[in-house]
Amino acid sequence: MKDLEHILKKVEAGELAVDEAAKLLGPKSEVLDYATVDTDRLHRRGFPEVIYCPGKTSEQIIGIMQALIKAGQDVFATRISPEQAAAVTDQLETAVYHEAARSITVDVTDRVPGVGFVAVVCAGTSDLPVAEEAALTAERLGARVERICDVGVAGLHRLMKHLDLLRSARAIVVVAGMEGALPSVVGGLVGKPIIAVPTSVGYGTGFSGIAALLAMLNSCVPGISVVNIDNGFGAGVSAALINRQGETE
Repeated sequence: MKDLEHILKKVEAGELAVDEAAKLLGPKSEVLDYATVDTDRLHRRGFPEVIYCPGKTSEQIIGIMQALIKAGQDVFATRISPEQAAAVTDQLETAVYHEAARSITVDVTDRVPGVGFVAVVCAGTSDLPVAEEAALTAERLGARVERICDVGVAGLHRLMKHLDLLRSARAIVVVAGMEGALPSVVGGLVGKPIIAVPTSVGYGTGFSGIAALLAMLNSCVPGISVVNIDNGFGAGVSAALINRQGETE
């Protein structure tokens, strides 16, 4: 807002031409040979562009990161391989590899404590990579996150001791593979927004997460939102945006 006022005052004073002001106020991007980095996304959505690493070379990932750093924005890259992460951390000393979440971050601005409360619930240990991606995403978008792990329906008593914690959350991400039943169970016990994440964990008839996805889409519990298979990132973003609404109330 201060930048906008400064530019408009310069136009009013005749110190800046209208066409030049339009360029300064228009969408901003850094054009590379292989990518157009959306450096204006931070102002539109409240968080910078996030880098999806599969299909990119290490050099391309580093180049996009450097463009974001140049713009004074924090870096968050998802689904990064160990080999890509090694190349990035070798080139960028401040990069931090989050192995469990398969992600990498570079902080340009000072991190502030998370606000509100997002709970990330994981059915089984095998679902942890997706759950960690969701948790880290929500944290990067400013939420305080609590993780509840290995509380699937095969041992339902494990979930019950966490009910008070879940009921205090602004949003809940529930990650499950196999038959995908856990979001329905949580939704029947807690009156908070739930984002269900099916994972590709399971035996043959799980069809790499399709069984869990269909079970979640067919839940008899109203109000459950479902993201794509293994999409912890999308669930983390949704939960963080819901969490933000509590800060404006």
